[in-house]
Amino acid sequence: MQSITTPESWKQTGLYFNFRSMPIFFKEQGKGEAVIFLHGFPTSSWDWAKIWPSLKENYRLIAPDFLGFGFSSKPTDYHYSIYDQASLVESLMKRLGIDTCHIVAHNYGVSVVQELLARSLEDENYFLKMKSIIFLNGGLFPETHKPRLIQKLLMSKIGPLVSLLVSRKRFGKSFSSVFGEKNQPTEKELDDFWSIILYKHGNRLSAKLINYIPERDRNRDRWVSALTNSAVMMKLINGPLDPVSGLHMAKRYNELVPNANINFLEDVGHYPHWEAAEETAVLIEEFLQEVSEY
Repeated sequence: MQSITTPESWKQTGLYFNFRSMPIFFKEQGKGEAVIFLHGFPTSSWDWAKIWPSLKENYRLIAPDFLGFGFSSKPTDYHYSIYDQASLVESLMKRLGIDTCHIVAHNYGVSVVQELLARSLEDENYFLKMKSIIFLNGGLFPETHKPRLIQKLLMSKIGPLVSLLVSRKRFGKSFSSVFGEKNQPTEKELDDFWSIILYKHGNRLSAKLINYIPERDRNRDRWVSALTNSAVMMKLINGPLDPVSGLHMAKRYNELVPNANINFLEDVGHYPHWEAAEETAVLIEEFLQEVSEY
């Protein structure tokens, strides 16, 4: 695997657009069919840095930082929601003149996709045609999601205090625990992930951003129905060792999603696109080619 770009160079080669008068960072590169990458909590679009180089040769890649994440605006007096983040994606697509795309989503991003799917099913004139969706590990089904201790604490009454008390060391321990044992992030990688979270004091927002978990519970029927009733071609790439949304979530996916298309990555945990970047990139490109030939 070739060396990846640093968070700083990722930021320097990115762009911004305004969403509700707030600057939102996004990365855009390559030519061809548009592929939108939606990142997870608590990280950013930089999560895609390892798979970016190989995919940009044949596709137009676009990866935003959600509001409150990465290098995007991080307002403190704001009610963050998946609904809003879906509107942010719509706004970016309109800004770029994109009405047809593929989507790759991880963690927090899978819920954003479910909201977009729900909107498309409810509006026959919906402007965005999703040609395919690739899900990585994420909480597609609230009943299978197993939150970590830090997530439970952030959702509690002491959540705002916990946000302030999480240190680089504590972050590293918690973050590493969802990776496969053979694919642990390096200290340098943990430093980089943490630096992006700290950007504009983003660590202080964790208790607000974590509200996506109860939001999944409230919207369970609508979002799961969108997933199971959509005609969009879908694929799940799953790291089965993920304690949050690994093998147990994939089994539920297989039960509920018609003609479930699933690839398991051996020894991989919550971050397939980081832990097994080359294999994940190959699976993504193979599926995109399959969809184009369909």
